[in-house]
Amino acid sequence: MIRTDWTKEEITSIYNTPLLELIYKAATLHREYQDTAEVQVCTLLSIKTGGCSEDCSYCPQAARYNTGVDVQALMKTEDVLDYARKASEAGSTRFCMGAAWREVRDNRDFDRVIEMVKGVNQLGMEVCCTMGMLTEEQAKKLHDAGLYAYNHNLDTSEEHYSDIITTRTYDDRLRTLSNVRKAGISVCSGGIIGLGETHADRIGMLHTLSTLPSHPESVPINALVPVAGTPLQHNKKVDIWDMVRMIATARILMPATMVRLSAGRNEMSIAEQALCFMAGANSIFAGDKLLTTPNPSFDDDNLMFQLLGLKAREAFKEEVGC
Repeated sequence: MIRTDWTKEEITSIYNTPLLELIYKAATLHREYQDTAEVQVCTLLSIKTGGCSEDCSYCPQAARYNTGVDVQALMKTEDVLDYARKASEAGSTRFCMGAAWREVRDNRDFDRVIEMVKGVNQLGMEVCCTMGMLTEEQAKKLHDAGLYAYNHNLDTSEEHYSDIITTRTYDDRLRTLSNVRKAGISVCSGGIIGLGETHADRIGMLHTLSTLPSHPESVPINALVPVAGTPLQHNKKVDIWDMVRMIATARILMPATMVRLSAGRNEMSIAEQALCFMAGANSIFAGDKLLTTPNPSFDDDNLMFQLLGLKAREAFKEEVGC
């Protein structure tokens, strides 16, 4: 049964379940709602890089940090579509375009993004964008152009949020998710672990996501990739068992959702990734980069899929129970 009335006490109890039992419970529920052999393969392209006015403590694209990321203007539409075609040929079924903006503005750049969305949609791929805050009217324009999903992560709990970002509020993020939902676009929203948060913060973030009026269709679980020049550059690598625990808990709370094993995967062995899939992850980003940070290559992922007996989920597959 899909529930949106979870309490923090219930989630805490699930999260603190002994790990092997937690994985077993998540894997059992996963089989009820999903084909466990299927993994959604997504590709993320930075279509406008760097120069962002936000102060997200983890982000190498923030203009105020010296991270060595070169500011690049919005890509040409034809170059984006060429990249999307190559991603499709390599096996991706969802193509996500990321722009380092605080918010979407009604200007020529947004008009070009609309054309990109239309073009990628015509390739038969699910189209996703992540471009910061969005009004309901802008979301409607993206929906009419064929946008399938919009990513806007909560990042962490409401209590820890102001320690990580001060240039927009938690309510700003929730408002964007509401605007996306009202426009009929599927919601992609998750967070990052390794930001210096407590276990209670992780539970708080999962509570917010799992008690939205409708669960996000996709929930990315990211492990912080510390970048030199950012305030979090010295944070320790996230333990694999923390990733597994987060994924398993997310799977139990939101059984019909795609739970994405996202940033940090480049540092994981195939065995560690297999544990994440066993715990309920069924989506990944493929390709050499996630915006500006390293990611396993398509060839590496193809070898892993062969070894683990996994297959790519087809685009636009009807989702059960969302």
